Amino acid sequence: MDSAMNLICFDCDSTLSAIEGIDELGRFRGPDVFAQVEAMTAGAMNGSIPLESVFARRLEMIRPSAADVDAVGRRYVETAEPTALEAVGALAGAQWTPVIISSGFRQAIRPLADRLGIARVEAVDLFFEPDGSYRGYDAEFPSTRSGGKVDVIRRLREELRPSRLVMVGDGVSDLETAPVADLFVGFGRYATRERVRREAGAFINSLDELPALLRRCFSS
Repeated sequence: MDSAMNLICFDCDSTLSAIEGIDELGRFRGPDVFAQVEAMTAGAMNGSIPLESVFARRLEMIRPSAADVDAVGRRYVETAEPTALEAVGALAGAQWTPVIISSGFRQAIRPLADRLGIARVEAVDLFFEPDGSYRGYDAEFPSTRSGGKVDVIRRLREELRPSRLVMVGDGVSDLETAPVADLFVGFGRYATRERVRREAGAFINSLDELPALLRRCFSS
C-alpha cells in the first residue's frame, strides 16, 4: 500500500445521509415499533445507553426483510447530504481515500457508497433466508458495540498504513474514535449533539466544509 495514503472516514447515518437506517426499517413495522426503535437509536447516539444493549433488540423487533433493506438503500440515496458528492470528489482529488465506517447495514449503505464513489464500506452484514426473510446479523462485527469503531480504525491503520486518518460523524460512537484518529470532525447538519460539538477537534455543518478544513489542519 502507498505509504502516503490519507484516509477520510465517514459515518453514514445522519452524516452522509439525513436518515438513520435502523429507524427507517422500524418505520415499516408501524408507529409503535418506530417510536421504540427511534428512542433506542437516539439514546445510543447520545451515549446515554450502550449501543450493544439495543443493537440486537432493535433488529429482533423489526426482523427486516431483504426487500425492506433494499428500500432503505434507496432512501439513503434520496436523502444524501446535499454536498456529499462534491465533497467526496474534492477530497479524492486531494488524495484522500474515502471509507464509510458505520453501525448500520452494509447492504443498505452500498447504493449510497456507490453513488458517492466510496469503494470501502465497513458496516454490519445482515443475513437472510432464501425467501428474503430475516435470519440474523454479524454479531461479531465491531461496530455493533460501544468502542467498535475504534477497533475498525485500528484495523484500517494496520492494513493500509495511512499517513493521516480523519473521522467524520455526528454521534458519540464516532467521537470515541478521536484518540485513534489524527482528527475527529463532528458533524451537525442533522443532529447536533452537545458532547460531540464540545469535544470534537473540529465541527462542521456541511460536508463541503471538509476540503478547506483539512487543508488548514494538514498544510505542512
